Amino acid sequence: MTTTINNRYWATEHADMDWVTDRIAVGGGIFGRGAMAEVAEAGVTHVLSLAEFDETKLAETHGVAVCWNHADDDGEPKAAAWFGRGVKFAKDALAQKGAKLYIHCAAGINRAPMMALAVLCSMGWSAERAMRQMKAVRPCVGFSDVYVESVMRYLDFAEALRRERVVLDDGGALVGVPVGEERP
Repeated sequence: MTTTINNRYWATEHADMDWVTDRIAVGGGIFGRGAMAEVAEAGVTHVLSLAEFDETKLAETHGVAVCWNHADDDGEPKAAAWFGRGVKFAKDALAQKGAKLYIHCAAGINRAPMMALAVLCSMGWSAERAMRQMKAVRPCVGFSDVYVESVMRYLDFAEALRRERVVLDDGGALVGVPVGEERP
């Protein structure tokens, strides 16, 4: 399902989101109560915000859960821990029946698509399929080499951790390994 609520790419009082799947949308900032109301009315239950501002309080009145996971849109590589926190929130959200996730940054061009790429790939999508689908529903998305490489490094890191059964906290610090196993 692909639905565009308001395909404006800059600050507006309306929601700027495009559905990549029937449960995951990507877009720009939630710049006010009206935009948050539109997000909630679209059925969004969880927001993964990568923008400069935290809209947790704005979302409370709508019963929408928010993970504020800011990163600068600076064209620099992003850390695996940053992706890990966002992917964990997304997967935990999507494990809930009927949940819908909105991944956004300020404009919905770089950071949100980068995180959505990590989420979709961690769910088994190929990078090519995920990028093609996002471009189809939101033509303004950008997939710079440095950001795509950051996603691929994160996915390689996450796979290595999965194989070793290492557990990290939301900040990327080692929590432990299953009881009876040695630390890698």
